[in-house]
Amino acid sequence: MRNTTWLIPFLGVAALTLSCTSTEGKAAPAPIPGETAAEELDNAITETAEAAEAINEYAYAQKAEFVAKTKQELLEIQQELDRLSAKADSVGGAVKAEAETTLGTVRKQWALTKTHLDAVENASESSWNDIERSFRKSYGQLKDSFEKSRQWLSDKIEP
Repeated sequence: MRNTTWLIPFLGVAALTLSCTSTEGKAAPAPIPGETAAEELDNAITETAEAAEAINEYAYAQKAEFVAKTKQELLEIQQELDRLSAKADSVGGAVKAEAETTLGTVRKQWALTKTHLDAVENASESSWNDIERSFRKSYGQLKDSFEKSRQWLSDKIEP
């Protein structure tokens, strides 16, 4: 009988403990004594900044691989531009002139993107984010103008 006397309060405490858990089945973390909401916010901001720094360090560590891959992609775009120029040269008249203008614009964008890639290649860890962001913007514009020009030329030459 004595063992059952302790069993009832134990089950009551266990039931109370289980009812105080969050919906995810985890107990809510107890606040750190003396920590205010402002201190919690400062801690969260610091932890977020540290996580962002770790991501940036990883991205910077992958710089050589990123540059090599992107150089290859730019080379492929340049080769395709050369092929499209040869194709445009085979047609005559106004289409040829317009194609030269259009492809010339894409070549200028390619040269600008290559300049940005050179900056990425020479970027320091502290300047990496800004330079890489600028490159990605330029590269996106190059890809867009290249695809539009290729489609335009395809429509004009082989309708």
